[in-house]
Amino acid sequence: MKTKKAIYAIILAFALTTFISCKKEANTDSESQATITSLQKQITELTANSTLVNENLIKFDTLDYTVFSNQEWTRLHESHAKNIKVNWPDGHFTTGIEKHIEDLKAMFVYAPDTRIKQHPIRFGSGQYTAVAGIMEGTFTKPMPIGEGKFIQPTGKSFKLPMATIGIWKNGVMIEEFLYWDNKTYMDQIGLGK
Repeated sequence: MKTKKAIYAIILAFALTTFISCKKEANTDSESQATITSLQKQITELTANSTLVNENLIKFDTLDYTVFSNQEWTRLHESHAKNIKVNWPDGHFTTGIEKHIEDLKAMFVYAPDTRIKQHPIRFGSGQYTAVAGIMEGTFTKPMPIGEGKFIQPTGKSFKLPMATIGIWKNGVMIEEFLYWDNKTYMDQIGLGK
């Protein structure tokens, strides 16, 4: 992210320098000043966008590495709006942070060591961020399946790619899209096929 900012700054600084040096050849000083003002505005907008995206990506890292992995649900509001819409890998969606916390907690009932500790891909633009990482854990506790019934743990581990796309407003996500392959997940914990 810092490299992109530096490249933008160099390109825009070069363009600004070129326009300033051409000032003598311009028809009027007002045309040159308008060009300079326009370029300064572009630099400001690019820098602000880059800063905002970087802040949101830092929140995302904290969300997955700390809040999710350590089940610190009281901190979820740091990255999620109260009425967040969450789109799940199986196609259903939920509304509201409390429902999202309930669904997240359910993942830890049977795999209490579930975690995400890396985002090798992380980028964003404007109000959007996207991260890809690895979700892993182990099926070590009984899995509730309703009506007081449980699937006994298999002791098998899972490790699979995941991705999350977030739409941000006022420093928190207002919508989140979660992606991982549920078939691979079930196969790895011994419940597929």
